[in-house]
Amino acid sequence: MASTSDLFARFGPPAKTKFLLLGSPDFRSENLMNWVRSLNLEHVSPARMKGPEISRRLASAVAEQTNTMALMRRWFFARKPDAGFVLTDFPATLLQALVLDEWLDARDENLNGVVAGPGSSESVVSHYRTLGLLIEASELAA
Repeated sequence: MASTSDLFARFGPPAKTKFLLLGSPDFRSENLMNWVRSLNLEHVSPARMKGPEISRRLASAVAEQTNTMALMRRWFFARKPDAGFVLTDFPATLLQALVLDEWLDARDENLNGVVAGPGSSESVVSHYRTLGLLIEASELAA
């Protein structure tokens, strides 16, 4: 039985938890971030993956989107099957959310939850709310 301080006990085995953090990092409560760190899950962000390529400027927003999708696809399919992760800054658009859903389906995996904060794309938030995965940031503050 999970302790009462475990905010995410309903998500199953911690090592297999798959979680999205949308929006500004300012909203992320200390409890949430401590929990994420305690699970030793892979923390993935496209911004971190682009570090080595930062000196090369892409010609357009389409090229930027294509590069982000390629980086994230490479990471997603290279990881161990059913390994847990916490994604930040991705998906940032509805297209990215739909593609992530397809990748999860291809590996017969599911997300455990999505936390949306200020600055989240309304279409992405609406998508995950419709799927029943959205956890409001205000719920985590308690």
